[in-house]
Amino acid sequence: MELDQDRLNIFKENQKTQFLASQFELGLEKLAEARELAASDPEMAELATAEIAELEAQLQAEFAEMDRIIEASKEEEAKPYGVALEVRAGAGGDEAALFAEELALMYRRYAEVQGWPVTVTNESRSGVGGYKEASFEIISPNVYDAFRFETGVHRVQRVPVTEKAGRIHTSTASVAVLPMRKKPTIEINPSDIDMEFSRSGGAGGQNVNKVETAVRLVHKPTGVDVRCQSERSQLKNREKAMALLTAKLEALHEEEESKKHANLRSKQIGTGDRSEKIRTYNFPQNRITDHRIKESWHTIEATLGGALQPIIDAMHAAEDALMAEE
Repeated sequence: MELDQDRLNIFKENQKTQFLASQFELGLEKLAEARELAASDPEMAELATAEIAELEAQLQAEFAEMDRIIEASKEEEAKPYGVALEVRAGAGGDEAALFAEELALMYRRYAEVQGWPVTVTNESRSGVGGYKEASFEIISPNVYDAFRFETGVHRVQRVPVTEKAGRIHTSTASVAVLPMRKKPTIEINPSDIDMEFSRSGGAGGQNVNKVETAVRLVHKPTGVDVRCQSERSQLKNREKAMALLTAKLEALHEEEESKKHANLRSKQIGTGDRSEKIRTYNFPQNRITDHRIKESWHTIEATLGGALQPIIDAMHAAEDALMAEE
Protein backbone atom coordinates (compact mmCIF):
# COMPACT_ATOMS: atom_id res chain seq x y z
CA MET A 1 0.00 0.00 0.00
CA GLU A 2 1.12 3.59 -0.71
CA LEU A 3 1.39 5.73 2.41
CA ASP A 4 -0.08 9.25 2.48
CA GLN A 5 2.30 10.78 5.01
CA ASP A 6 0.48 14.12 5.15
CA ARG A 7 -2.76 12.35 5.99
CA LEU A 8 -1.00 10.22 8.63
CA ASN A 9 0.36 13.38 10.26
CA ILE A 10 -3.22 14.69 10.53
CA PHE A 11 -4.24 11.43 12.23
CA LYS A 12 -1.32 11.72 14.69
CA GLU A 13 -2.29 15.28 15.65
CA ASN A 14 -6.00 14.59 16.15
CA GLN A 15 -6.91 13.36 19.65
CA LYS A 16 -9.61 11.06 18.29
CA THR A 17 -7.17 9.19 16.04
CA GLN A 18 -3.85 9.45 17.93
CA PHE A 19 -4.02 5.94 19.42
CA LEU A 20 -5.00 4.33 16.11
CA ALA A 21 -2.19 6.26 14.40
CA SER A 22 0.35 4.88 16.90
CA GLN A 23 -0.94 1.34 16.26
CA PHE A 24 -0.77 2.02 12.53
CA GLU A 25 2.89 3.03 12.77
CA LEU A 26 3.68 -0.16 14.70
CA GLY A 27 2.01 -2.08 11.90
CA LEU A 28 4.16 -0.25 9.35
CA GLU A 29 7.29 -1.36 11.23
CA LYS A 30 6.10 -4.99 11.20
CA LEU A 31 5.36 -4.67 7.47
CA ALA A 32 8.87 -3.35 6.79
CA GLU A 33 10.39 -6.26 8.77
CA ALA A 34 8.29 -8.81 6.89
CA ARG A 35 9.31 -7.35 3.52
CA GLU A 36 12.99 -7.38 4.53
CA LEU A 37 12.66 -11.00 5.64
CA ALA A 38 11.00 -12.00 2.36
CA ALA A 39 13.80 -10.36 0.38
CA SER A 40 16.72 -11.70 2.44
CA ASP A 41 15.68 -15.25 3.37
CA PRO A 42 14.29 -17.41 0.52
CA GLU A 43 13.28 -20.15 2.97
CA MET A 44 11.04 -17.71 4.86
CA ALA A 45 9.77 -15.88 1.78
CA GLU A 46 6.49 -17.81 1.49
CA LEU A 47 5.60 -17.29 5.16
CA ALA A 48 6.66 -13.64 5.04
CA THR A 49 4.60 -13.02 1.89
CA ALA A 50 1.47 -14.30 3.64
CA GLU A 51 2.19 -12.04 6.61
CA ILE A 52 2.75 -9.07 4.27
CA ALA A 53 -0.66 -9.55 2.67
CA GLU A 54 -2.31 -9.80 6.10
CA LEU A 55 -0.53 -6.70 7.42
CA GLU A 56 -1.36 -4.65 4.32
CA ALA A 57 -5.05 -5.52 4.62
CA GLN A 58 -4.99 -4.62 8.33
CA LEU A 59 -3.22 -1.30 7.68
CA GLN A 60 -5.64 -0.36 4.90
CA ALA A 61 -8.57 -1.03 7.24
CA GLU A 62 -6.98 1.05 10.03
CA PHE A 63 -6.23 3.91 7.64
CA ALA A 64 -9.82 3.88 6.35
CA GLU A 65 -11.17 3.90 9.92
CA MET A 66 -9.03 6.93 10.85
CA ASP A 67 -10.19 8.65 7.68
CA ARG A 68 -13.82 7.98 8.62
CA ILE A 69 -13.28 9.38 12.15
CA ILE A 70 -11.72 12.58 10.79
CA GLU A 71 -14.51 13.13 8.27
CA ALA A 72 -17.15 12.48 10.93
CA SER A 73 -15.42 15.07 13.16
CA LYS A 74 -15.54 17.62 10.33
CA GLU A 75 -19.27 17.01 9.89
CA GLU A 76 -19.78 17.37 13.65
CA GLU A 77 -17.87 20.68 13.68
CA ALA A 78 -19.86 21.97 10.71
CA LYS A 79 -23.21 21.06 12.26
CA PRO A 80 -24.66 23.87 14.42
CA TYR A 81 -24.62 23.15 18.16
CA GLY A 82 -27.37 25.73 18.64
CA VAL A 83 -28.77 28.97 17.27
CA ALA A 84 -28.90 32.66 18.00
CA LEU A 85 -32.53 33.63 17.45
CA GLU A 86 -33.33 37.30 16.90
CA VAL A 87 -36.77 38.89 16.87
CA ARG A 88 -37.36 42.53 15.88
CA ALA A 89 -40.50 44.63 15.72
CA GLY A 90 -41.20 45.93 12.22
CA ALA A 91 -43.99 48.13 10.87
CA GLY A 92 -46.87 48.78 13.24
CA GLY A 93 -45.51 50.57 16.30
CA ASP A 94 -46.57 49.16 19.68
CA GLU A 95 -48.62 46.39 18.06
CA ALA A 96 -45.54 45.21 16.16
CA ALA A 97 -43.56 45.11 19.41
CA LEU A 98 -46.28 43.07 21.12
CA PHE A 99 -46.35 40.65 18.19
CA ALA A 100 -42.54 40.35 18.25
CA GLU A 101 -42.73 39.25 21.87
CA GLU A 102 -45.48 36.73 21.06
CA LEU A 103 -43.27 35.19 18.38
CA ALA A 104 -40.33 35.04 20.79
CA LEU A 105 -42.50 33.31 23.40
CA MET A 106 -43.72 30.84 20.75
CA TYR A 107 -40.16 29.76 20.01
CA ARG A 108 -39.19 29.68 23.68
CA ARG A 109 -42.18 27.52 24.59
CA TYR A 110 -41.43 25.10 21.78
CA ALA A 111 -37.77 24.91 22.88
CA GLU A 112 -38.76 24.30 26.51
CA VAL A 113 -41.01 21.40 25.50
CA GLN A 114 -38.07 19.92 23.56
CA GLY A 115 -35.81 20.35 26.58
CA TRP A 116 -33.51 22.84 24.85
CA PRO A 117 -31.84 25.42 27.15
CA VAL A 118 -32.80 29.01 26.26
CA THR A 119 -30.89 32.12 27.38
CA VAL A 120 -32.00 35.71 26.78
CA THR A 121 -28.79 37.38 25.59
CA ASN A 122 -30.30 40.82 25.00
CA GLU A 123 -33.69 42.50 25.00
CA SER A 124 -35.01 45.99 24.37
CA ARG A 125 -38.65 46.65 25.29
CA SER A 126 -41.15 49.16 23.97
CA GLY A 127 -43.27 51.42 26.14
CA VAL A 128 -46.19 48.95 26.12
CA GLY A 129 -44.00 46.04 27.13
CA GLY A 130 -43.40 44.24 23.83
CA TYR A 131 -40.03 43.72 22.18
CA LYS A 132 -38.38 46.36 20.06
CA GLU A 133 -35.78 43.66 19.61
CA ALA A 134 -34.55 40.61 21.49
CA SER A 135 -32.01 37.86 20.99
CA PHE A 136 -31.83 34.39 22.47
CA GLU A 137 -29.31 31.59 22.57
CA ILE A 138 -30.89 28.13 22.20
CA ILE A 139 -28.57 25.16 22.61
CA SER A 140 -29.23 21.82 20.91
CA PRO A 141 -27.83 20.05 17.84
CA ASN A 142 -31.44 19.73 16.65
CA VAL A 143 -32.63 23.33 17.04
CA TYR A 144 -31.32 24.73 13.75
CA ASP A 145 -32.99 21.99 11.73
CA ALA A 146 -36.28 22.75 13.50
CA PHE A 147 -36.14 26.56 13.18
CA ARG A 148 -34.24 27.11 9.93
CA PHE A 149 -37.39 27.97 7.96
CA GLU A 150 -38.42 30.68 10.45
CA THR A 151 -36.10 33.40 9.12
CA GLY A 152 -38.05 36.19 7.45
CA VAL A 153 -40.86 38.68 8.02
CA HIS A 154 -43.92 37.48 9.94
CA ARG A 155 -47.13 39.50 9.51
CA VAL A 156 -50.06 39.76 11.93
CA GLN A 157 -53.59 40.93 11.09
CA ARG A 158 -55.86 41.68 14.06
CA VAL A 159 -57.64 44.37 16.06
CA PRO A 160 -55.07 45.80 18.52
CA VAL A 161 -56.13 46.22 22.15
CA THR A 162 -55.51 49.96 21.73
CA GLU A 163 -57.86 50.21 18.71
CA LYS A 164 -61.18 51.75 19.80
CA ALA A 165 -62.91 51.67 16.40
CA GLY A 166 -62.46 47.91 15.99
CA ARG A 167 -60.39 48.19 12.82
CA ILE A 168 -58.03 45.40 11.78
CA HIS A 169 -54.39 46.48 11.67
CA THR A 170 -51.48 44.82 9.91
CA SER A 171 -48.12 44.76 11.69
CA THR A 172 -44.87 42.91 11.14
CA ALA A 173 -41.95 41.43 13.02
CA SER A 174 -38.79 39.89 11.60
CA VAL A 175 -37.10 36.72 12.76
CA ALA A 176 -33.51 35.64 12.12
CA VAL A 177 -32.27 32.15 13.01
CA LEU A 178 -28.47 32.12 13.02
CA PRO A 179 -26.64 28.77 13.31
CA MET A 180 -23.80 28.65 15.85
CA ARG A 181 -20.92 26.29 15.10
CA LYS A 182 -17.94 25.02 17.10
CA LYS A 183 -15.64 25.81 14.19
CA PRO A 184 -16.53 29.06 12.36
CA THR A 185 -16.66 28.99 8.57
CA ILE A 186 -15.20 32.50 8.32
CA GLU A 187 -12.26 34.32 9.88
CA ILE A 188 -12.75 37.63 11.68
CA ASN A 189 -9.87 40.04 12.04
CA PRO A 190 -9.77 41.27 15.69
CA SER A 191 -8.78 44.75 14.46
CA ASP A 192 -12.12 44.94 12.61
CA ILE A 193 -14.07 44.83 15.87
CA ASP A 194 -15.01 47.76 18.11
CA MET A 195 -15.88 46.81 21.68
CA GLU A 196 -18.01 48.83 24.11
CA PHE A 197 -19.00 48.13 27.71
CA SER A 198 -22.00 49.37 29.65
CA ARG A 199 -24.18 48.53 32.64
CA SER A 200 -26.65 45.75 32.09
CA GLY A 201 -30.27 46.81 32.24
CA GLY A 202 -32.23 44.02 33.86
CA ALA A 203 -32.50 41.56 36.69
CA GLY A 204 -29.28 40.15 38.05
CA GLY A 205 -28.62 41.46 41.54
CA GLN A 206 -26.59 44.41 42.78
CA ASN A 207 -23.61 43.66 40.53
CA VAL A 208 -25.63 44.22 37.37
CA ASN A 209 -26.18 47.92 38.05
CA LYS A 210 -22.74 48.79 39.44
CA VAL A 211 -20.36 47.10 37.00
CA GLU A 212 -20.15 47.50 33.23
CA THR A 213 -20.81 43.88 32.34
CA ALA A 214 -22.88 44.36 29.17
CA VAL A 215 -20.82 44.06 25.98
CA ARG A 216 -21.49 45.50 22.53
CA LEU A 217 -19.41 44.46 19.54
CA VAL A 218 -19.41 46.25 16.18
CA HIS A 219 -17.89 44.72 13.05
CA LYS A 220 -16.56 47.83 11.31
CA PRO A 221 -16.43 46.53 7.69
CA THR A 222 -20.10 45.50 7.68
CA GLY A 223 -21.63 47.60 10.46
CA VAL A 224 -23.09 44.45 12.05
CA ASP A 225 -23.42 44.90 15.81
CA VAL A 226 -24.43 42.65 18.70
CA ARG A 227 -25.05 43.16 22.41
CA CYS A 228 -24.99 40.66 25.25
CA GLN A 229 -25.96 41.30 28.87
CA SER A 230 -27.19 37.91 30.06
CA GLU A 231 -24.13 36.99 32.14
CA ARG A 232 -22.84 38.56 35.36
CA SER A 233 -19.25 38.77 34.10
CA GLN A 234 -17.92 40.94 31.31
CA LEU A 235 -15.76 38.08 30.03
CA LYS A 236 -18.68 35.67 29.59
CA ASN A 237 -20.78 38.36 27.91
CA ARG A 238 -17.88 39.09 25.58
CA GLU A 239 -17.58 35.38 24.67
CA LYS A 240 -21.31 35.11 23.96
CA ALA A 241 -21.31 38.36 22.00
CA MET A 242 -18.40 37.08 19.89
CA ALA A 243 -20.23 33.82 19.16
CA LEU A 244 -23.32 35.80 18.14
CA LEU A 245 -21.32 38.18 15.96
CA THR A 246 -19.64 35.24 14.23
CA ALA A 247 -23.04 33.62 13.60
CA LYS A 248 -24.43 36.86 12.14
CA LEU A 249 -21.45 37.37 9.84
CA GLU A 250 -21.59 33.73 8.70
CA ALA A 251 -25.30 34.11 7.94
CA LEU A 252 -24.61 37.34 6.03
CA HIS A 253 -21.89 35.62 4.01
CA GLU A 254 -24.15 32.63 3.26
CA GLU A 255 -26.96 34.99 2.23
CA GLU A 256 -24.66 36.79 -0.21
CA GLU A 257 -23.41 33.50 -1.65
CA SER A 258 -26.99 32.26 -1.95
CA LYS A 259 -27.95 35.33 -4.01
CA LYS A 260 -24.98 34.74 -6.34
CA HIS A 261 -26.14 31.21 -7.07
CA ALA A 262 -29.90 31.76 -6.89
CA ASN A 263 -30.29 30.96 -10.58
CA LEU A 264 -28.80 27.52 -9.96
CA ARG A 265 -31.32 26.72 -7.20
CA SER A 266 -34.69 27.11 -8.86
CA LYS A 267 -36.29 24.62 -6.52
CA GLN A 268 -36.09 25.89 -2.94
CA ILE A 269 -38.46 27.03 -0.21
CA GLY A 270 -38.36 30.81 -0.33
CA THR A 271 -35.25 32.89 -0.78
CA GLY A 272 -33.81 32.44 2.70
CA ASP A 273 -33.58 36.23 2.91
CA ARG A 274 -34.60 37.77 6.23
CA SER A 275 -36.52 40.50 4.36
CA GLU A 276 -38.84 37.98 2.68
CA LYS A 277 -42.47 37.99 3.91
CA ILE A 278 -42.94 34.34 4.82
CA ARG A 279 -46.03 34.00 7.01
CA THR A 280 -49.29 35.75 7.97
CA TYR A 281 -51.15 35.29 11.26
CA ASN A 282 -54.77 36.33 10.62
CA PHE A 283 -56.59 36.48 13.97
CA PRO A 284 -60.17 37.23 12.75
CA GLN A 285 -60.05 34.06 10.63
CA ASN A 286 -57.91 32.07 13.11
CA ARG A 287 -55.59 31.28 10.20
CA ILE A 288 -51.84 31.03 9.80
CA THR A 289 -50.63 30.96 6.19
CA ASP A 290 -47.11 30.20 5.05
CA HIS A 291 -46.72 31.95 1.70
CA ARG A 292 -43.74 29.88 0.57
CA ILE A 293 -45.55 26.54 0.57
CA LYS A 294 -49.08 28.04 0.28
CA GLU A 295 -50.41 26.06 3.23
CA SER A 296 -52.66 27.23 6.10
CA TRP A 297 -53.47 26.15 9.66
CA HIS A 298 -56.43 27.26 11.78
CA THR A 299 -54.51 27.03 15.05
CA ILE A 300 -53.25 30.51 15.94
CA GLU A 301 -53.69 30.22 19.71
CA ALA A 302 -52.10 26.77 19.93
CA THR A 303 -49.24 27.68 17.57
CA LEU A 304 -48.34 30.86 19.46
CA GLY A 305 -48.53 28.74 22.59
CA GLY A 306 -45.61 26.70 21.29
CA ALA A 307 -47.38 23.99 19.23
CA LEU A 308 -45.19 24.68 16.22
CA GLN A 309 -44.53 21.08 15.19
CA PRO A 310 -47.20 20.81 12.44
CA ILE A 311 -45.70 23.83 10.66
CA ILE A 312 -42.14 22.54 11.09
CA ASP A 313 -43.18 19.14 9.69
CA ALA A 314 -44.94 20.76 6.72
CA MET A 315 -41.87 22.84 5.85
CA HIS A 316 -39.61 19.78 5.90
CA ALA A 317 -42.10 17.76 3.87
CA ALA A 318 -42.21 20.54 1.25
CA GLU A 319 -38.41 20.58 1.11
CA ASP A 320 -38.28 16.79 0.73
CA ALA A 321 -40.81 16.99 -2.12
CA LEU A 322 -38.71 19.61 -3.93
CA MET A 323 -35.56 17.54 -3.52
CA ALA A 324 -37.38 14.46 -4.84
CA GLU A 325 -38.43 16.44 -7.94
CA GLU A 326 -34.82 17.44 -8.59
